[in-house]
Parts: sequence; C-alpha cells; structure tokens
Amino acid sequence: MSEPVWLEVAINGPFGPKRQPHAPYTPTALIGEGLACARAGAAIVHLHVYDEATGIQNDAPETYVRVIEAIRERQDVIVYPTVPMGGAGEPGSPERARARYAVIDELGRRGLLEWSVVDPGSCNLARFEDIAAGGQGVLYSNTVADIDQGLRLAREHGFHPSYAVYEPGFLRLGAALAKHHGCPMPIYRFMFSDEFTFGYPPAAFAVKSYVKLLEAEAAGSPWMVAGLGVDIFSIAEITMALGGHLRVGQEDTPFGWEVSNVAQTERMAAIVARAGRSLATAADIRAALVQ
Repeated sequence: MSEPVWLEVAINGPFGPKRQPHAPYTPTALIGEGLACARAGAAIVHLHVYDEATGIQNDAPETYVRVIEAIRERQDVIVYPTVPMGGAGEPGSPERARARYAVIDELGRRGLLEWSVVDPGSCNLARFEDIAAGGQGVLYSNTVADIDQGLRLAREHGFHPSYAVYEPGFLRLGAALAKHHGCPMPIYRFMFSDEFTFGYPPAAFAVKSYVKLLEAEAAGSPWMVAGLGVDIFSIAEITMALGGHLRVGQEDTPFGWEVSNVAQTERMAAIVARAGRSLATAADIRAALVQ
C-alpha cells in the first residue's frame, strides 16, 4: 500500500499584495485561509506575517503566535513561518545570523515550531520578464553562518528544517550540514519555476534529477515539489510516482494568479485521489519523520 501524500499550502509569501493580491495578509485572513485549506486537505500550512497598517512583512513573533495558535486550536495541522531575508550585521557574521533567526528562536522557545524554513544556499532571484527589461533581480543570500544558526536552533528546539532547494548545490550543502549538526530530519523542497531563472523548469527530467541526487546525498529523506512563479500541477503525477509530496499556494504561483489557496488545495487533493492515493494527516507526517 502506498504511503499517504503530504500536501502543503503556502498561503502568501514575501511579495506582498501588489504582486499577489489574492493572497491573505492580515492575521484574521491568514487564520481563516489556513483553516479553510486544512479542511480542504492540506496537512501543512506555511505563511508570512505582515503589518496590518503598512502591508509590509514584519515577522513579528507575537503575530506569528496569534496566527499559529489560532489555526492549531481548531485544526491539527503543521503551521510554520518563514525566515526574514536579511538581518542586522555583516553578511556571514554570527551576529547577523542570530538576528535573522531571532523570531525562529523565540517561537521555538515557546514550543510553537514543528518545522521552520532553513534555506541551504544562495542564488539570484530574477524573473525572465525583468531580465528582458534590463532588471537584475535580487540576491537571495543564505551564508553558511545563517544555515548553521538555523540548524543549531533546529537541534535545540526539535523542529524539522524545511529546505528550499533552488539549485542542486543547495541539496548537497544542506545534506552535509544536517549530518554535521545532527538536527532533526530535513524536508527537501525542490523548487521549480516558469517565471524565474533559477534551477529547473517543472519537468519530469528535472524531478528525476533531483531524486537521484537526493538518493546519493541523503537517501530516505522526505521530499516535495514547489517553486516560485510556477504551475506545479504539471508535475504532480510524476512526483507521486517517484515517492514525493506536493505543495501549492499563492506564494508559489505566477504573479497575479487568481486561483485561490483553497481552490488550489482542492484541485491538488482531487489529483491525489484520481491517482488512487490518500492525503496524509499531520499525525501521519509526524510519524513518518520519526522513523
């Protein structure tokens, strides 16, 4: 019998309401949408918190506490936050790494984290459209000091690192550092894109390539497909056939996509059912991660 499929929903992301206007941003909207997606089949909810007055991401611990607790009180799901893009201090310094992960440390101390973002590498985040117009994109920087801090906190607080793998080197570095730190098992989230220039497009050959690399570097580790500016539904079936899991949501879709988080969750749940597979519960996922 096949193992149940994990379904995650990333309900907003770092881009803000101008670029993803159909994503929720206020605490009330985040709670409502997280609960609705959980009822539609998602066992994992990932989110970013924003300042209600300015509409700017603020990563405030108290806002995360409010949202995480409200969702988990009513639905048994894994809810986890992001990590700020930067922090005060010199890049690569221990001081900057501690500042960047301060909210994760605080949430971990409160016992609210089962998973957390720890992205094991750096890359240029540039859209094809912006490059054609003369733009440069942004450097998404995760120094080894940053990654080390995230993994130290994972070991200290007992949460699982959620690795966003934008390029193959992320996987290799993440696997090496996880072994070094002896932290809880990471989840490898292979990142694809149609809209951005990083990594692979969403294609069967790309999924197979990542799976082979994972077998070589961290055999037996759980993995899922996701991305930025991507229609991930096209690789859902090959992902399940190869033993992987799935993520949907407004954070990952092309800018301006009007398909809601709930509709995406329902659509992917239907694809899973048509494949003759069942959706994992949060309890199923927790059990799988301690094996």
